[in-house]
Amino acid sequence: MRPDILNPLFAEITTLPGVGPRLAKLFEKLVGGRVVDLCWHLPSGLIDRRYAPTAAEAEAGRVATLTVHIRNHFPCQTKRQPYRIIAGDATGEIELVFFHAHPDYLKKILPVGEERVVSGRLERFGGRLQMSHPDHIGTVAERTALQSVEPVYPLTAGLSLKVVAKAVTAALARAPELPEWQDGPWHAKQHWQGWRAALIQAHAPGEESDLVPEAPARRRLAYDELLANQLALALIRAHQRKNRGRGVVGDGRLTDPVLAALPFSLTMSQRQAWAEISADMKSETAMLRLLQGDVGSGKTIVALLAMLTAVEAGHQAAIMAPTEILARQHYQTMQPLAAATGLETLLLTGRDKGKARAAALSAIESGETHLIVGTHALFQKDVAFADLALAVIDEQHRFGVHQRMTLASKGRAADVLVMTATPIPRTLLLTSYGDMEVSRLTEKPAGRPPIDTRTLPLDRLEDVVAGVGRALASGTKVYWVCPLVEESETSDLAATEERFAQLHGLFGDRVGLAHGRLSPREKDAVMESFAEGATD
Repeated sequence: MRPDILNPLFAEITTLPGVGPRLAKLFEKLVGGRVVDLCWHLPSGLIDRRYAPTAAEAEAGRVATLTVHIRNHFPCQTKRQPYRIIAGDATGEIELVFFHAHPDYLKKILPVGEERVVSGRLERFGGRLQMSHPDHIGTVAERTALQSVEPVYPLTAGLSLKVVAKAVTAALARAPELPEWQDGPWHAKQHWQGWRAALIQAHAPGEESDLVPEAPARRRLAYDELLANQLALALIRAHQRKNRGRGVVGDGRLTDPVLAALPFSLTMSQRQAWAEISADMKSETAMLRLLQGDVGSGKTIVALLAMLTAVEAGHQAAIMAPTEILARQHYQTMQPLAAATGLETLLLTGRDKGKARAAALSAIESGETHLIVGTHALFQKDVAFADLALAVIDEQHRFGVHQRMTLASKGRAADVLVMTATPIPRTLLLTSYGDMEVSRLTEKPAGRPPIDTRTLPLDRLEDVVAGVGRALASGTKVYWVCPLVEESETSDLAATEERFAQLHGLFGDRVGLAHGRLSPREKDAVMESFAEGATD
């Protein structure tokens, strides 16, 4: 599907000169595993090497590029002493300093009696002008290239700036000249360069102003990215509209008893969302709808009503959650309500193995089970549905479009309902979720306390911990959610295990730890303790 002209950009990063398997792993950690990922790895800073004074004029504290005559080498007498090289021009001298030096190498690249160009930060030590470990050393013929502005890239442990810059340069060399795809008058009005020229310019900042998002080259690339995203969403939407729907129509024999059994009435926005979903399901076009609502707004019951509607019409319905804990929570909410109508609900997660898994897969494939709750396990190759008509996907942002479509493809023209508790501004809805219709739950069911949402800076972490202490003292349960299991070199996000150790030190065994790397038995134990008493 990809035009051949783009293949060099989508090649593995190991196809670049000097990038072997070891470096490839580091690059994958930093940017990704393809050549094009390096093209999008834009500079975060710059080093201006255009200051080229004589030795007499050179100012300490500045990065400078000097053309000097190599006069003498003074090898270090002890390991603690540096290797010193005296160089200079007609106006004065400079001392080049190297610690842990390799004398043979230094004699080769800085031979006595020849001219060399050195670039680095100048210092004064003991009244003498010095440059410790020059960043660049070259011949006079290379002076123009060295006396320039050098881009500075974000790095990761194990990758130096020189290695990254060399790889980026090699990646940019593969960027082809592409025909202009932007609207002509719009492109002219912006005074933008072509795509390749903008890409090269973004990697060659001349001033600090070239690094800001509003710089013309970066604006051009950002616009391309947004346009590509919107075109991809439009293609998905167009494809979705071509998919003929089932015309799924319920008769109320399952939804009516469930509504009657609820200890509350649906809110106005729940009823409206359900009406919109029902209309989509009745339509001859396959549904693709986002259900957005804060925690506690009642998304799960709306999803269950939609799933029961599919079952009323003689089909199957499945809901997929990003974690086993969330999947079990859905199952525990839905199972008793569905059981009251005589329906059996099946839970499928990654922990199901052997005979238990085989029995579950058989019940799904035969159509014996109509309501299925699960995790990523639902879109594995060996999961086959008898007649999947509705796929519900919880926490949309945790699954990619590909995963969403994979689950939907397990049914014939299956309707798709995705749910999120993440507040999404309208502009982001249009840009990132533009392939979907949107329903919003704006109210809470009666009796639910209001949700108080606050954002605090990291330097007020102790205030948050104190708030947890007050909550525990008042008999409240607390979740503290961290994005990582263990500390990472590349991120300052709090790690689950580190935060647990801190909180356990303050509140003792009232603090439990649950994360995806625990065994199912360990996870069950900690959640049971949280639900029933000892852990708060």
